[in-house]
Amino acid sequence: MTVDEAPEAVFAGAAVWDTVAQLPAFPAADGRVVAEEIVECGGGPAATAAVAYARLLGPDRPRPALIAAVGDDHRAALIRDGLAAENVDTARIATVAGTPSASCVILVDRPRGSRAICTKPGPALRIEPGSPAARAVLAARVVLVDHLGWPAVRPLLAGLPAGAPRPLVCQDAGNLAIGRRPAGVDVFAPTLEALREAYGDRDTASLLRAALDDGARYVVATDGPNGAYAADARGAYRVEGHHGVEVRSTLGAGDVFHGALVAALARDLPLPEALAYANAAAALSCQALDGRGGIPDDTAARALAARLPAVPYTR
Repeated sequence: MTVDEAPEAVFAGAAVWDTVAQLPAFPAADGRVVAEEIVECGGGPAATAAVAYARLLGPDRPRPALIAAVGDDHRAALIRDGLAAENVDTARIATVAGTPSASCVILVDRPRGSRAICTKPGPALRIEPGSPAARAVLAARVVLVDHLGWPAVRPLLAGLPAGAPRPLVCQDAGNLAIGRRPAGVDVFAPTLEALREAYGDRDTASLLRAALDDGARYVVATDGPNGAYAADARGAYRVEGHHGVEVRSTLGAGDVFHGALVAALARDLPLPEALAYANAAAALSCQALDGRGGIPDDTAARALAARLPAVPYTR
């Protein structure tokens, strides 16, 4: 795929280089602990979602494109190479001279199953109107944005004439307090906690309806190990967490969930099936220490999803 070819799916936002240490316990102040394992890998919500999409749909589908910004340091090459190895199109990743790439140090407390993240942000993402990146966004079938991607993509969508074709826009709202569903977002995907912060302390069914009333086509809310919820004009659904899957680390699980959700929607799966599929892919990803090593293929995700389908939710 060349830079001028329109990708089917575009992921816009953060691309990060992670260092992940598995520990027997978090160190005390001024303390020292011997790590059980240390791994380095690519990360970032949009970038990891793109990897999940590519791995789940396989090489027979067009490569997803990542639009991101990296610095001109050694981590930039590691980020690009890791994505290219996963069949993600990196042609539209911008290099910002004189700036370090985003990086994270993650400490995983193995016995408690918890983690602590220290992040160093990278360069801001900017998409110039008329650029190859802008053309890719506007021509894609589906676009996923994270906290860095949405500010860059929003002006492009706002500039479209009324009635003009536009992509299906999915926002990984994650655990950020971004507020209510933004205008222009079709698939609003926060955590359940963020949804409650945006719409008030009410029951989950009412929260889902509130986001739909705000104009979302789909609202999908993750609830950590408890599973996830979704709603559209046809109804609301819930899928429980896969408690039989051995969890090594939950790093990147939400990113994998959103990448799998986009993969399911790109194949026109009904919302309940897409919800179960994303839930299964995220659960399986937790078997690895890093955010990408455990991302399953389509066969494994479908098999686990079939064991725990989404069901109608009314409470």
